Amino acid sequence: MNRDQIEGGLRNLKGRGQTAFGAIAGHARPQAEGALNQVVGGAQYAYGRGRRAAEELSHDGAVLAGEIEKRGRHAYARSREVYGEARHRGRAALRRAETHPTETLLAVAGLAFAAGWLLKGRR
Repeated sequence: MNRDQIEGGLRNLKGRGQTAFGAIAGHARPQAEGALNQVVGGAQYAYGRGRRAAEELSHDGAVLAGEIEKRGRHAYARSREVYGEARHRGRAALRRAETHPTETLLAVAGLAFAAGWLLKGRR
């Protein structure tokens, strides 16, 4: 609970007491002041609850933002690792293709044949 909730609740109780006292005494002014204090106290209490909910949402939002930042940094670091590995393997494959041209030619021809056979439609 925050200060507004406590003060609003107390003011509401004070207003109830004033209203009851005014009804017992038969005076209209304490009843009216009591009704006013009840309404103002209720409004202050509701404001306090809303403020508390907003503070909790703000805190939760900050926690979520921190988690998103942490995961984003992790994903970025992982993507850099994957990029480095792909670059390394690509260079190794290129070196192998340059040092073994016959094997490379046969592999490309085999892949072209397989792709043509798979993409061929039935006639």
